[in-house]
Amino acid sequence: MSEPGKRDAYRDAGVDIEAGDEVVDRIGKHVRSTYRPGVIGDIGGFGGLFSLMGRYRDPVLVSGTDGVGTKLLLAQQLGRHDTIGQDLVAMCVNDVVVCGAEPLFFLDYFATGKLAPAEAERVVAGIAAGCRIAGCALIGGETAEMPGMYAPGHYDLAGFCVGAVERGRIIDATKIRAGDVLVGLPSSGPHSNGYSLIRKLVEGLDLSAEHGCGRPLADALMAPTRIYVKELLALHARGDGGGMLGAAHITGGGFTGNVPRMFPAGIGAVMHKGAWPMDPVWTLLCERGALTDEELWRTFNAGLGMVLTVRPSLAEAVAKELGGYIVGETVEDAAGECRVV
Repeated sequence: MSEPGKRDAYRDAGVDIEAGDEVVDRIGKHVRSTYRPGVIGDIGGFGGLFSLMGRYRDPVLVSGTDGVGTKLLLAQQLGRHDTIGQDLVAMCVNDVVVCGAEPLFFLDYFATGKLAPAEAERVVAGIAAGCRIAGCALIGGETAEMPGMYAPGHYDLAGFCVGAVERGRIIDATKIRAGDVLVGLPSSGPHSNGYSLIRKLVEGLDLSAEHGCGRPLADALMAPTRIYVKELLALHARGDGGGMLGAAHITGGGFTGNVPRMFPAGIGAVMHKGAWPMDPVWTLLCERGALTDEELWRTFNAGLGMVLTVRPSLAEAVAKELGGYIVGETVEDAAGECRVV
């Protein structure tokens, strides 16, 4: 603690070292709740340590990094800081798992103009919750207080995930052919994409009202991003990969931008509108913005946060097991596009 009456030049400049220390003390229990075999050491070191010893024969590391975009602004507007951390984890681990990789550890970056320790703890608690769902350890991070960089009450988040997969078990595009089946897995809502448009579309609305969504609009928009890691890893762990040939995490760019990323050259896809149920929030957003179907498909996940390519003989079983829907099929397409018809 600073001595009473003693000048603290750094505090006078807007950086409170003691607040930073308080944040570390507050988040320790949340961080430790994510620890798993492989973690070395404890919170507070300069680097996070993780051992692969004995877990893999020929491991390939898979990394992913992301943020949660302007959904942060909505979280800050509503004072909802508890689940935005799960969004952060989800955006990274869902990218890693589509390669067949098991997320091993996660690091976060939290930056703000002035630290509010209780608020920062709520954010990190959400990150830890996401890590527990994904089965990865939160082994490090950075809390940065930067006066003048952010408006009062605002903060930014970034996340970094590292996973591993046996070289011979990497999910790539090599086995996908025309005639395979697309299985879509439901999203929990808009997840963490398109919020620059969403915030514009709901401007002026009472977010505590339902607006036909069956729940307060704030709840529909702030529902944390679904994490698909354990379901996909369990499917992939089977001898035949459970019939899964590819996977696409539906983020910015929607179906048209993300589904083709799992295909080899010369393969595209056709998805069938109406093949899966859509949350009423999508109807509201489309009506508010007079959005065309094409704008919906290329901007949002539109109800499907993950799309798998599956062998035809196993597609119905996979859809039933994972609570998904058969939503389309692969086709020969020199342009490699995904069309929704």
